[in-house]
Amino acid sequence: MSVKGKLAYVALTDVGKVREHNEDSIGSQPEIGLWVLADGMGGYNAGEVASGIAVKTILDLVTEACKREKRNDTEPATGYMRQTIVLRDAVARANKIIHQTAQSQPQCEGMGTTLVACLFYDDKVSVAHVADSRLYRMRDNRFEQITMDHSLLQELVDRGFYSQEEAQRSTNKNYVTRALGVDLNVEIEVQEVECRKGDYFLMCSDGLPDMVEDEDIHLTINTFDSDVKTIGEQLIKLTNDNGGRDNVSVVIVRVNDAFPANAGFLSKFRNLFGQSG
Repeated sequence: MSVKGKLAYVALTDVGKVREHNEDSIGSQPEIGLWVLADGMGGYNAGEVASGIAVKTILDLVTEACKREKRNDTEPATGYMRQTIVLRDAVARANKIIHQTAQSQPQCEGMGTTLVACLFYDDKVSVAHVADSRLYRMRDNRFEQITMDHSLLQELVDRGFYSQEEAQRSTNKNYVTRALGVDLNVEIEVQEVECRKGDYFLMCSDGLPDMVEDEDIHLTINTFDSDVKTIGEQLIKLTNDNGGRDNVSVVIVRVNDAFPANAGFLSKFRNLFGQSG
């Protein structure tokens, strides 16, 4: 199954106005519908090492698995598509590599990274995320956050200490409760989200929502509708115009057309002759 021509996308990263170097990493394999975004943390340049390992590992492992995997079945234990399991396992492997590198290289001690990864397949997107890099979706002019941050602030919101509006204004947004590479094992949150023609999916590091209100992100997508490159450039510009206190990365994917998985030969035969299975 190819998503070529079905998805329009842009992937951009910027150092911002304050930081000296960029610890964000982004990567893509649009031929298989895969995009990965990571926001590294750690002393010296260790953050960019961690985010770079995460992106490269996931791109390599998922690409290789997609060459082998021809099935469109679900895993009975979880109910997830095989593609979702492949993505989750690649993230878990990246976590181990980052952790082992941090243990063996003194200059990388304590490094880690956030992660949000999307694999588009069969009119769905498999999502894996850790920490506070986010995925949003705009559908029928409704803009909503798909992932929930793994952060202290989000836990306080969940417990009723803050409203989402109060949390948006809080200065204590960046205390994450989990990250890739910090421990040998990490809890990876995965989900499958239905895709429709006209949907926008926005992946971003926390540099964007820390500087730009959700309403302004929504307005920017509406203003430059269908021009994903300009949307991405404008979101980076807005972030920097508002102070650019952190690195900022955005990946925008617009669903231009449905991308169902290819039916097997038997299914095609039955459909051709009107037979039911």
